[in-house]
Amino acid sequence: MRWALIGASDIAATQVLPALRELGHEAVVVVGSDGERVADYAARHGIRRGTVSVEEALGSGVDAAYVSTTNERHAAGVHAAVGAGCHVLCEKPLAASLDQARAMVDAAAAAGVVMGTNHHLRNSPVIRTLRGLVADGTLGRVVGVRVAHTTLLPERLRGWRLGNEAGAGVVLDLTVHDVDTVRFITGMEVEEVAAIGMAQGLSTGGADAVAVAGRMSGPDDLGATLHLHDAFTTPHAPSAVEVFGTAGSALATNAMSQTPDGEVVLNRDGADGVLVDVGERENLYVRGLRAFADAVAGHGEPPCTGEDGVRSLAVALAVVESLTSGKRISLGITDGIA
Repeated sequence: MRWALIGASDIAATQVLPALRELGHEAVVVVGSDGERVADYAARHGIRRGTVSVEEALGSGVDAAYVSTTNERHAAGVHAAVGAGCHVLCEKPLAASLDQARAMVDAAAAAGVVMGTNHHLRNSPVIRTLRGLVADGTLGRVVGVRVAHTTLLPERLRGWRLGNEAGAGVVLDLTVHDVDTVRFITGMEVEEVAAIGMAQGLSTGGADAVAVAGRMSGPDDLGATLHLHDAFTTPHAPSAVEVFGTAGSALATNAMSQTPDGEVVLNRDGADGVLVDVGERENLYVRGLRAFADAVAGHGEPPCTGEDGVRSLAVALAVVESLTSGKRISLGITDGIA
């Protein structure tokens, strides 16, 4: 496949571009807002052309576009790609508002092109192992999930994420990933959230650390608790996901990572601390982009669809609302989504 990179981003250079090349795909053009910078980016990363014109890029015979601009620009990039008949993979969060995200997904469906959301953690071997333990009944009925998605934000990324721009902040950078990951593992939807946030020294425009309590409802209507801790300010805290069930619990360490590392430990029926085989440790982006290309070829769906991106955004925006209002925010499972 021939790709246009809409956004001269760090993630495109460090993760997506190497994965595309491993799969035999080609990034033929990159789009940026600054002509000199995007030309330098193209030269440094071996991309044929750099341009400030999305229209020019999409007219270059490309099959698909990867959108990784700043969050408030995602909608424009996706609509341009869809309008040009290109399949599109968009970074999370899909947009700065739910209405924008819904319109993006609807436009892709109407155009008959594949749209995916780059919630890359669905491709993690430890996350997929947790999903399997839930699906095969090993853990029994899920009664709670806890996520620690904590890191020290690298210096090179301490730009717009820490400011006042639309789509900035720890919630739309990290919490939105948590939501999609929990949905993927459990099959449950988040119905209510309450959040507390604080600035711990990095953010210039809002919270750089947040704690979220939530309620999830599944097919049996008995529900499960949700606890999220997301932060840009924790240099010595490995990430983790723990799923609690009526028949056992499972803990995935180093789980919210761009790498296929980590372990899954199962506690069940007195057999505590049992390591679970997580299978092949394939690069998350290689796996995800291969599945995206398969979907373009008519085989299945992307690992995370546009619809999934709308749902994770809906919950993340509810967390933002809770931080602003100091109130618990309820979501119908399809509020603003259907």
